[in-house]
Amino acid sequence: MITWIPFDEQYAAAEADELRVLIVGAGIAGITLAQLLRKQGRHPVLIERARDQEAMTDDDHAGYMLALMPMVDPVLDDLDVREDYRARSVAIDSFAFHAHTGKVIRRDRLGSLLARYGEYRGIARGELITVLSGPPCPATFDSALVSIADAESGPAQVQVTTGVHREEENLHEAEFDLVIIADGLGSHTRTLVPGGESEGSVDTAWGGWVAWASADADNNQVDELWGEGFFLGAYPVKDRIGIFLGCPDSREPLGARRFAAEVRSKLTTLTPRIETALTAVAEADGPYFWALRDFRSSQWATANTVLLGDAAAGFLPTAGIGAGMSMESAGMLAAALDSISPAQLPAALRRYESAQRPRVERAQTASRQLARLMFYLPGALVGLRGFLFLLVSIKTALAPIIDLLKRPANPQDVENPSLRMW
Repeated sequence: MITWIPFDEQYAAAEADELRVLIVGAGIAGITLAQLLRKQGRHPVLIERARDQEAMTDDDHAGYMLALMPMVDPVLDDLDVREDYRARSVAIDSFAFHAHTGKVIRRDRLGSLLARYGEYRGIARGELITVLSGPPCPATFDSALVSIADAESGPAQVQVTTGVHREEENLHEAEFDLVIIADGLGSHTRTLVPGGESEGSVDTAWGGWVAWASADADNNQVDELWGEGFFLGAYPVKDRIGIFLGCPDSREPLGARRFAAEVRSKLTTLTPRIETALTAVAEADGPYFWALRDFRSSQWATANTVLLGDAAAGFLPTAGIGAGMSMESAGMLAAALDSISPAQLPAALRRYESAQRPRVERAQTASRQLARLMFYLPGALVGLRGFLFLLVSIKTALAPIIDLLKRPANPQDVENPSLRMW
């Protein structure tokens, strides 16, 4: 579990390391990397703006239901948490596609399709953080990086403030050889270093309300309904179903209850799962509205810093691969940092960005392409989209993602050359 530790105590442990590492953000990417580095014998300092652990594992915020593809399996094995992950998640096998009328027009065995590459499972975000932080995971909550002086040679000089949610803050000055920025899609820390600006980011002008529904008999099935001016998805996790009801941003003022009623009026077929999903959104108490935006950084690494996870490339949820790519990237970055000295750091970061950034951006591009199909069709073409899905399998729709699974990330592409056996 995540254990709150004062910043000074974490820093004292890190000072004994040859490579002193600060990780900003205790989300999926940050925790994964911190735990992998600790397995290597390092003592990374992990800081998080959230007030406490409860805020990190609270499922009442965006991104709380995740479908993880098999690229996460090597990381789970490296952390020895695969069994806990399986116990806290559900296997996903079936994908049901609904026409704009609500009728199921296609079912695909998605889990079986992906089985040759590993497991495809649904898990709540809070449960995943609990899994990843299963071994002791020290972190300093209520803290943030406020300044960093990147250096061409030598360590970075940083300032960290603790008590960001309290009236009195404490400022800490420290030196780190590497600062890893993993504080999410809306990263503030990213703006503190050169090259952190975005390029080609996508604003779909859509968003959606998220809610929970009770589990049902189809606990291994994902349902998606792509309608005219709305999107409805139901995603199973252990003992629950995560619901997403999407609409154009211009429809958000209508409110979740009224928009759910409007969607219901457009459907001629209501399956039990879709009925449950619409009811859950309509009856949710102040459901969160998740804006569908992504982010792509023009540069990941500088001399002393590197972006990781959503801070480097924040995904639209359309391909269900963002969290998986964050964990894969954390695994590759850990491999790049294994047994290196500060002098070897610039070369290690170049190897990491060269190997991993193209993979992440290919996955992000696939998410963007699906978004065009889901959100931007004129009303006259919505029925045609359903007809096309009768002809096109989920295997074809996810071909770019499956291609990534066929050619998994290879830690040898980024590891320290001196570690290789010739």
